[in-house]
Amino acid sequence: MTAEEFVRRLGEYNQKFLSRLAPDETLRPEAEGNLTVVNLLKVALKNEIEATEIAARWLVTTDDVDVKLALARQVGDEAKHYRMIADRLTALGFAATTFNPLTKGYGPLFQYLDTLATTVERVAAGQFTREAIAIVKNRQFIEFCEAAGDRETATLYRDVIEPDERHHHELGRTLLDRLATTPEAQVAAARAAKRTLELAEELQQTALATAGVHHAPGC
Repeated sequence: MTAEEFVRRLGEYNQKFLSRLAPDETLRPEAEGNLTVVNLLKVALKNEIEATEIAARWLVTTDDVDVKLALARQVGDEAKHYRMIADRLTALGFAATTFNPLTKGYGPLFQYLDTLATTVERVAAGQFTREAIAIVKNRQFIEFCEAAGDRETATLYRDVIEPDERHHHELGRTLLDRLATTPEAQVAAARAAKRTLELAEELQQTALATAGVHHAPGC
């Protein structure tokens, strides 16, 4: 099939996977402590630093200039999000400068993404699929913040972070249209996207069983 048809079908598969999950059970990472905006923002810091680093690692190991530029944009955005979330945590009374979100190491999804060797796999898993997951998670987190009466955090996500994630996803779509042109590339891209979704679902199930976490924001 053409690259455009493949990307359309992959997007439909991703959305079908995401939509089958109930709103309160969608793709939640682990958190510690009570389910509060502060604790969920601490989860967000880990997501953002991992997203920053994986994009940076890929940036320096690809020869494709368009991909380099897309990843550079993402590195800057994710780092910006980290700083803005840290500032918001400080305003909420949490000393974010003393918190290291990677104390317990990198998560399973980061570790999987770090194994991907080809550009088409990385774009399919990282920008196209992981950012689609982030859009869903951020929408739910915005609803959680509004229900909790934290309009400032909700506005931060609605006006800044979520639009950036949508842009990353669309960059992924544009790049896949150019990269997924052969049957081999399409198989690799589909496999990487599928595994990304599976890992996100596994994290959800673990967090629900161990911590009762939901509505955690994406990256």
